[in-house]
Amino acid sequence: MPRFIRDNSLTIVLMLMFVASLVGQWLSGWALENQDLARYGGEGLSRFAYLRDPAFISSVFENWESEFLQMSTYVVLTGFLFQRGSSESNDPDKPPRAARSTGPKDADSPALQRTGGLARWIYERSLGLTLFALFLISFVLHWVHSARVASAAALAHREKALGAIEYLADPQLWFESFQNWQSEFLSTAVLVVLSIFLRQKNSPESKPVDAPHRQAGQ
Repeated sequence: MPRFIRDNSLTIVLMLMFVASLVGQWLSGWALENQDLARYGGEGLSRFAYLRDPAFISSVFENWESEFLQMSTYVVLTGFLFQRGSSESNDPDKPPRAARSTGPKDADSPALQRTGGLARWIYERSLGLTLFALFLISFVLHWVHSARVASAAALAHREKALGAIEYLADPQLWFESFQNWQSEFLSTAVLVVLSIFLRQKNSPESKPVDAPHRQAGQ
């Protein structure tokens, strides 16, 4: 196996699975949309026209939004909250990582970590900030395209269409968001608790197989 593939195999496989799933969503969504259009006498969409359909775009970013919210929240909360015995938690009986760090040991340390002031403060929180920014971008794209879907449906039924700002207060938008958010938070909490008692051999997301249940993973 080439070294590049070996060293990056986790990301490569996950991205291939992502692309395959996105293509599956596109093609199945296109088929479903054309079924609905045919049922009401409408003209079908081509595959590539469906890629620009607000319903498809909204559904994509609706899911991305919940994932980035879950990850950003998790990254930040694990910095100061604990679950004793979980591989996903710091040890509540040990000092925080920052207190245990002795600083950069060689020139390979990130340049921003060796600076001071605002740049270092931002870099120390850059993972959580970036994930939260991705959540906000995904939420806005979900919101705007979901508003376009609702507007088209309202006009088709000779009802008043809501603008994007008005749609921000519509229950449909928040129903779409909360149905995904709750599942993300539940699955994360389940992982945190199950990692106390269960193991996955060789995975860094699991404690060693012979580790006691009370041992934290970090």
